[in-house]
Amino acid sequence: MGREGGVESLYPFLYAGDADLDSVLAQVRRSTVEKAAEIVALRRLAVERDLPRLVDCARAMARSFADGGRLFSFGNGGSSSDAQAVAATFLHPGPGRRPLPAWSLTDDVAVLTALANDVGFEVVFARQIAAFAKPGDVAVGLSTSGNSDNLIRAFEEASRRGLLTVGLAGYQGGKMAEVDTIDHLFVVPSSSVHRIQEAQTTTYHVLWELTQAALAADGS
Repeated sequence: MGREGGVESLYPFLYAGDADLDSVLAQVRRSTVEKAAEIVALRRLAVERDLPRLVDCARAMARSFADGGRLFSFGNGGSSSDAQAVAATFLHPGPGRRPLPAWSLTDDVAVLTALANDVGFEVVFARQIAAFAKPGDVAVGLSTSGNSDNLIRAFEEASRRGLLTVGLAGYQGGKMAEVDTIDHLFVVPSSSVHRIQEAQTTTYHVLWELTQAALAADGS
């Protein structure tokens, strides 16, 4: 990517040859404050707008865990890292919180590359769900665009097998907003991949908090 539309478009003051150091530092400070405010506002919007649905989803997840269900998370690229964070959050919650069975389907490189090479990348998550999941488990898929074919295939497989399906997407939801295989879909209304992923982090942490609260309230 060239300067146009790249770093220079984001931080033009860094490329102003006649700018003095104090001016640049002031603009850097202002830019940082503005971006932090944007992040906070989007996270608050995503949670406040979807709070009733987040509560409903967390209650459904709590029922699944109470009945012996497990969580399987998946995503591509940066969303792969987020899928791993989802699993770690539920499995290793810290002192005073109940650990819940959770796995990220992006963890096993051997499985991923075998399926991608021998069958096709579009099935790397669906095949694992077919092999590992059972009715009543939870499938959590994360995407910024909502258009990842391997997520769509995974949700189809999960829905067919009777899993509770949860999707996190950005923009307008993409293909994930068009299918009927996702029980609970949460869309971050942004066109910035960075902002979407930051807000999705808040969304799945809120889901975890609400799930823990629901389990505690039911005495599970």
